[in-house]
Amino acid sequence: MNRQADGLLGVALGRPSGAPWVLVTGGKGGVGKSTVALNLAAALAQGGRRVLLVDLDLGLGNLHVMLGLESPRTLEDFLAGDRELDDCILEAGANLDLLPAANGSHELARPDSARRRRLVEALEALAEHYDVLVADAPAGIGPDTLAFAARADVALCVTTPDPTALTDAYGVIKALDLWSKERNLSLPTPELVVNLAASLEEAEALHRRLSGVCERFLARRPRLGAWLPRSRDVEQSVLLQAPLVRAQPASLASRAIVRLADRLLAILPGVDQRPRRQAQPA
Repeated sequence: MNRQADGLLGVALGRPSGAPWVLVTGGKGGVGKSTVALNLAAALAQGGRRVLLVDLDLGLGNLHVMLGLESPRTLEDFLAGDRELDDCILEAGANLDLLPAANGSHELARPDSARRRRLVEALEALAEHYDVLVADAPAGIGPDTLAFAARADVALCVTTPDPTALTDAYGVIKALDLWSKERNLSLPTPELVVNLAASLEEAEALHRRLSGVCERFLARRPRLGAWLPRSRDVEQSVLLQAPLVRAQPASLASRAIVRLADRLLAILPGVDQRPRRQAQPA
């Protein structure tokens, strides 16, 4: 089956070449979306998979800052026609590469279907050289987020126990459901990642509440993909500009991210057919 969305070329699912895509998004800023994307990519890389981490928050990119990397070239240079996409890649550790986005670029923040189409085409070609592509999408329900979700094999929606974050997470799922129906697409329901939870019980209760609303009004039932505790370890890793799964591999949050990575590897199309690279220590 092909997917076509807002000027994007149709993309066949389960392609034998090219890495599957995992899209990480959220209804609002500040829920830990970029932290989840970064650590998920790092966990997949430590598991012996070659990973491309892409900052799709065009105009407000920050993944290179979270990794303590300078970004002399960004997606802005590619979209301006000044560089090829692979010229913008930064090495971010063993088995992990980063495509950084610009920060503070008003031009990139504007919706542009031609730009999205060109970027997706280039990412498809670049993904031939990786096992998994993890994309950090803009928060909210803008056209960039919805269009990139049309390509993703798995979408993760990050939320927190904050009532406004939970409401906005429902808004993302609702917008994607409506957007896909308008285009006669069949898109998977995003999985929930409950961040800053006090306990598993709290995360499960929040999941049941949101899942019940989604099932009642959208006939969709999002899965609880993972939950992450409120932790000083996470805050410290951000200050250290290092992924938590490297800095504090034994922490509860790190173990939760690794479990999520292991499950995604089991369900993403074609990954199990690719040879593992040497696993790297945390």
